Amino acid sequence: MDIVPLIERIGESPTGALFGLITGIVFGIAAQRSRFCLRAATVEFARRTMSNSVAIWLLTFSTALVWVQGAALLGLLRTEDARMMAVTGSWSGAIIGGLIFGVGMVLARGCSGRLLVLAATGNLRSVMSGMLMAIVAQMSLHGYLADFRTYLASLWMTKGGTNVNLLTLLGLPEWFGFAMGLGIAVLALYLAKRSNLGAKRLVFGSGVGFAVALGWVLTFQLSQSAFDPVTVTSATFTGPSANTLMFFLIPDPVLDFDVGLIPGVVIGAFSASYLAGEFKFQGYEGEAVMRRSMTGAIMMGFGGMLAGGCAIGAGVTGGSIFVATAWLALLCMWIGAMATDYLIDQPKGGGVPQPAQ
Repeated sequence: MDIVPLIERIGESPTGALFGLITGIVFGIAAQRSRFCLRAATVEFARRTMSNSVAIWLLTFSTALVWVQGAALLGLLRTEDARMMAVTGSWSGAIIGGLIFGVGMVLARGCSGRLLVLAATGNLRSVMSGMLMAIVAQMSLHGYLADFRTYLASLWMTKGGTNVNLLTLLGLPEWFGFAMGLGIAVLALYLAKRSNLGAKRLVFGSGVGFAVALGWVLTFQLSQSAFDPVTVTSATFTGPSANTLMFFLIPDPVLDFDVGLIPGVVIGAFSASYLAGEFKFQGYEGEAVMRRSMTGAIMMGFGGMLAGGCAIGAGVTGGSIFVATAWLALLCMWIGAMATDYLIDQPKGGGVPQPAQ
């Protein structure tokens, strides 16, 4: 992939932002049309229904595994160069942050990625929750909550100054991740067939996973061609939401992948919902719903930064390159979400869970 002419034409930073924009548009379209939602998947699992949302989540995760691991086998990506793998990881952050994030996404009725997609379709509840999550994420990264986050993260760190590759830790061959992705895809398709899930949603569900792989490959290729250091990354929404917010608040902001990603998701999700006739403004249904959503957003903002990523960032993006702390964070997100649904929503007879609307 020769991107040097593009870099020479528009510059390195704008190229990174363009790659983020492209990744975000693909993600936004696919997530809106597939109704991808980790919160709904965890609740389905907790209630033993194992229907559409679980099938879509498994298909997204498996698609990301297949494309990312396939790209690595073909030499289009070196997973060890990814920022998530190259920096010290936090086991304690993954556990505590993952649990907090899982609780928050059930309270907010959607993970950070889902809230961003819904905000682009006219859901004002998600606009408010997303803004609040971004503010808290920024506070956790550089502001009032940064010292507390650092303290919790430092309780149990990975050794050697880098994160841990789960495949290497378990002594598994390089091709195992690709094969695992195929196996999970088979399970996802089985659940989809049992649930009578339409082919269109399946295609778009796999598109969410493809967007993750696209981001990894594009930023890696940019890092190989750029003169200045480039962060090898992909779709994640807690940190980028905070970075995008600050981009519009500080003097002399710098374009990068994150700043292109968030607008890209908004453009993609808005376009998909508008063309499908699904764009409509929605507000809060009452004070109790507003209080619950805002509490969940606050928890996701802090929990996502502590865990090293959100439901997409850790759960799919980090998981696709087998970052060990990302897998642990994802597990804890599932546990936190399932426990919250059991303690808060199930006693009320919540019925079959649906993706946040």
